[in-house]
Amino acid sequence: MCLIAFRWQPDAEQPLIMAANRDEFHARPTRALGWWDWPGDPLAGRDEQAGGTWMAVGRSGRFAAITNFRDPEASSGTRSRGELPLAWLEWNGAIGEFAHKLHAEKAPYGPFNLVFGDMHELWAVGTHAEPVSVTPGVHALSNHLLDTPWPKSIRAVRRMERWLEVGAEDIDGLLDLLDDRQPADDHELPDTGVGREVESMLSSPFIVSDRYGTRSSSALLLGPTITMAERTFGVHGETTGERSFSWQRPD
Repeated sequence: MCLIAFRWQPDAEQPLIMAANRDEFHARPTRALGWWDWPGDPLAGRDEQAGGTWMAVGRSGRFAAITNFRDPEASSGTRSRGELPLAWLEWNGAIGEFAHKLHAEKAPYGPFNLVFGDMHELWAVGTHAEPVSVTPGVHALSNHLLDTPWPKSIRAVRRMERWLEVGAEDIDGLLDLLDDRQPADDHELPDTGVGREVESMLSSPFIVSDRYGTRSSSALLLGPTITMAERTFGVHGETTGERSFSWQRPD
């Protein structure tokens, strides 16, 4: 993932509402959203090159999503960041223990942010961020720290807030939420060391370019009923497929 917008409200009927865009090179082979080991876990898309995923949810409602942290000087790592959402779904201990263990053992991975949790707790951790329990509210996570006010993150939060205000519950509307293809104005661009032209291309919530762009949008509704959906896109930003899964969370 390269942009995640979410509402976290642990006392609500739907504690988590999440919309996310995965940006990747178009040539990187990918498998669409599906159960990897029905009737077990996880429900996720699959990076066919490294074998991991960018967002996953289990039948119990345990979930995780990952973004890269943009640091041009950092090593790409010896292990795939896509392993980390799966590691959380397989973890048997407390959520805080997982967060601190991952942070202590982050060295083999390239720069990342991981947001993860279940019906009761939500945490974020990364190579550049200490583990933190996420506070209730609307948040965005892109390729920097949680709630860094990049233009795309600010716009994603605003669109999420508007979607929530009208009481929308349809998964299609949640998938539409990050279909925002307008680059930021030059004076709004961050300086992350990739040059102004690339900064501009990467500044829109939904990215369209010949080699690299938004490959899919994902939506997750976490409550007594769990729904996860994915919409995939081609090189020119055209929709190429859509899948949705819904089930009752086991007691």
